[in-house]
Amino acid sequence: MKYRLLLILIISFYFLPTHAVRLLIPMDESQKNHLKSYGITYWVLDQGLEVRWLLNHRGGSFLMQHNPELENECIIRGVTFEVIAEIQANALLNEISQPELNQDAISMSKAPKIAVYSPPNKQPWDDAVTLVLTYAEIEYDILYDEEILEGKLSEYDWLHLHHEDFTGQFGKFWRSYQSAPWYQQDVKINNELATQLGFLKVSQMKNIVSREIRNYVLNGGFLFAMCAATDTYDIALSAEGIDICESMFDGDAADPEMNKKLNYDHTFAFKDFILETDPYEYEFSDIDVTQSRSVGAESDFFTLFEFSAKWDPIPTMLCQNHSKIIKGFMGQTTAFRKNLIKSNVLIMGENEAANEARYIHGERGKGFFTFYGGHDPEDYRHLVGDEPTDLNLHPNSPGYRLILNNVLFPAAKKKKRKT
Repeated sequence: MKYRLLLILIISFYFLPTHAVRLLIPMDESQKNHLKSYGITYWVLDQGLEVRWLLNHRGGSFLMQHNPELENECIIRGVTFEVIAEIQANALLNEISQPELNQDAISMSKAPKIAVYSPPNKQPWDDAVTLVLTYAEIEYDILYDEEILEGKLSEYDWLHLHHEDFTGQFGKFWRSYQSAPWYQQDVKINNELATQLGFLKVSQMKNIVSREIRNYVLNGGFLFAMCAATDTYDIALSAEGIDICESMFDGDAADPEMNKKLNYDHTFAFKDFILETDPYEYEFSDIDVTQSRSVGAESDFFTLFEFSAKWDPIPTMLCQNHSKIIKGFMGQTTAFRKNLIKSNVLIMGENEAANEARYIHGERGKGFFTFYGGHDPEDYRHLVGDEPTDLNLHPNSPGYRLILNNVLFPAAKKKKRKT
């Protein structure tokens, strides 16, 4: 009888139904390809299946139902995975739930619909987000001013702002690149689009677009921006109805009293900033520290803060990584002056020695926003005309992981910070 029972147990173990087995994607140093791991997770969510995001467990691992197709997909994409029994998975979830452990399991069940605000003449060197979305094999749609003014933002859960200048000053590239074909094309496309949409100036069009994006967030959208799209977006919100563009940008002089008229109540992240009024200066305001910082490439790092997974799940999600120290990288907007960040905005990554913030997050209305300073996490000083970064050479980039944390964030059950 004893041997018969043992035989039954052995046979039951080998013929367990598929629902009794889980697949764990570790996100610690054992993972061969962190970036494509997010793509696998998105692929599972896109099929309407649940994924558990194990916050602070092995670098923010993912737990999901196992099936042969999923396992094969991981093999094809070069993603490290572990197959574990249901009893092991339940024990792991029980351990994570213990109140003394700074971990949590967040349920995700639906792939967010992704939009990237990007111009039709986007250059290959332009945007780290589209690079990593493509590499991770996460689908996204391209929107620009026309689609936003048509109200199409409401169809999307997550919006990334390409490295756009929302002030209407064409990136303040005029002094150095006014004769470059790509710059002339950018000016031409935006001027023609503004006319087509009934605006007298590009700056007026960008201001209305900025307002529509603000409404998108207020109504529950998730906004992510890098580099110049961070500070120029807030500048545009603060300068509604104020001419801050000199004649080479819009044909007439800027308002000399512009800095006295800014309304910081309209902005998401920044306050009390002063605009750079010189059109020949490659800077928009004193929000950014690029021109004044004295940090060398060899010592340029920023540190991610550690948050309580059970009490502060949102910043915990956004900071999941296998490294808490991230190498710095420059951009037109590299990092933010901490004294110009609003008190209700959370700093998630900073260079404490330089007194600058690199990675910030906030809530506005029903929605959320994240601003990430710098241009390309794997190219320290990415210049106009440089070749795009080959992410096949950086599959475990901690800096790029922060972008993809934000991509998955809307898939999680929405939780406000506990008070």
